[in-house]
Amino acid sequence: MKILFAVQATGNGHLSRAREVIPYMQQHGELDIMVSGSDAEVSVPYPIKYSKHGLGFTFGNKGGVNYWSTLKKLKPLRLLRDIRSFPIEKYDVVINDYEAITAWACKLKNKPCIALSHQSSFKSKLMPRPEKKDFGVEFLFKYYAPFTEAVALHFSNYDNFVYTPIIRSEIRKLDPVDKGHCTVYLPAYHDKLLLPILKQVRDVEWHVFTKHSKHPYRSGNVKVRPINNEDYIQSLATCNGLVSGGGFEGPAEAMYLGKKLFVIPQKGQYEQQCNAAALNLMGVPVVHQMGPDFADLLFQWLHHTQAVPVNYPDQTEMLVAKVVQMALDGK
Repeated sequence: MKILFAVQATGNGHLSRAREVIPYMQQHGELDIMVSGSDAEVSVPYPIKYSKHGLGFTFGNKGGVNYWSTLKKLKPLRLLRDIRSFPIEKYDVVINDYEAITAWACKLKNKPCIALSHQSSFKSKLMPRPEKKDFGVEFLFKYYAPFTEAVALHFSNYDNFVYTPIIRSEIRKLDPVDKGHCTVYLPAYHDKLLLPILKQVRDVEWHVFTKHSKHPYRSGNVKVRPINNEDYIQSLATCNGLVSGGGFEGPAEAMYLGKKLFVIPQKGQYEQQCNAAALNLMGVPVVHQMGPDFADLLFQWLHHTQAVPVNYPDQTEMLVAKVVQMALDGK
């Protein structure tokens, strides 16, 4: 049996999850991997059969999407060619983690495409949304990477096809402790923007992981490091709490480890706004902009907020078997 697994490479979450599910997919047949996009610091230690430009977003350094850079990278004619020419008919099973080219290739050739992704949870009307619903982005989520059926992932079981997060095995193996520092992962913000704010909260050491600096440095009670998986995991395992964007995998891993969260969703990123709405319902503090009182809010979080308890069992093998069977049933 020939299996195609297609992965979106915007951000680190999709590829981090791919590292977990690929070994189980290989148990079901001959696996080829397709990756589109190029805005991730995480690599996949398996042969990549297809690598495409794809369709994705570029993030800036002031907390949001860089729309100008995103438009400059958009190559619609190449995208259409890649969709039409992709040899999707070679595969018995197509599994898709929010990847547009193979999803549309399946749709054009009337082939089942099974989603294994966080974004497919938007199919459910029960999934939390912010007070102001963005119907344009809701439409985009529906048609960006269309699928026939889905195994969706979210912070909680909001619907009968929604499951709790796939937590990386390297996170599950950790023995978390609290050494008092706080970890900061806000890649859409430049570290120079964060420093003067964090230094106002003096009674804690901050570990800032950034994509905007190539060299580690220290300024007062703030240690700044380039994004590095091993360093980040070590900091997360030993921190008191995590200050994070409104992504999916990062907050899920922190809650799994029993760490408290403070979330700042990226501006103009509706998926993160939805994630933040879900986290806020769970009891996680959410702030949508760094206003004049931001340092005070951090101080209050640091001294008066507790971790949100969650139960995220290891279901990875079961979920992979489920999506493979769904694809075979849909043939």
